[in-house]
Amino acid sequence: MSTENFKQDVHAQLARVGKALSNGNRLELLDFVAQGPSSVDELARMARLSVANASKHLQELRRAGLVRARKEGLRVFYEVAGPDVVDLIAALGQVAQTRLAEMAHLVRTYITARDELEPIPAAELLQRSKQGLVTVLDVRPAKEFAAGHLPGAINVAVENLGKHLRKLPKGREVIAYCRGPYCLLSVDAVTMLRTKGYKARRLEDGFPEWKASGLPVEA
Repeated sequence: MSTENFKQDVHAQLARVGKALSNGNRLELLDFVAQGPSSVDELARMARLSVANASKHLQELRRAGLVRARKEGLRVFYEVAGPDVVDLIAALGQVAQTRLAEMAHLVRTYITARDELEPIPAAELLQRSKQGLVTVLDVRPAKEFAAGHLPGAINVAVENLGKHLRKLPKGREVIAYCRGPYCLLSVDAVTMLRTKGYKARRLEDGFPEWKASGLPVEA
């Protein structure tokens, strides 16, 4: 095998991964499976796709080695293949935010403009949580929380937050987190909490990035 052919073959394999990532629906499905294993019908519902279309996208991700699948009876469950995949998606987001004006505009409009306070980094949250200085709030759906969450976190889905504020001690800062750096659930939660008189911030990233970094997780 010549050196030239070797490089061509390597780039062809890299292109397989790039092709799998070149679809917005597939990236959204990766975002969902990074929260924990989910069935095809659950993922289709969350992504607002038909089951057939979701299955096709998931198979493409599987062929590229980005997700794993297992069968339970008649149902197929998918999960992210590993923390390196989460790191890859995070790097993709950073490059897009730095290099694409449209991406930077979206982040400014939907996140920065609504929350001017700096989000808290994971390492700082871990330290403050161990010291009992903050209340950690997971605003994802209960199923995702059950699959894995930050140690000591309280789970209240953002749409139910107004009804369950009594769960949150008012004298302690609340740190909300959700699915990732571009998930608006934590932004919505922080906005609501501040209007109710709570001191609140959001985690810089989300649960998948926390887990991929090797930080402690409860399930």
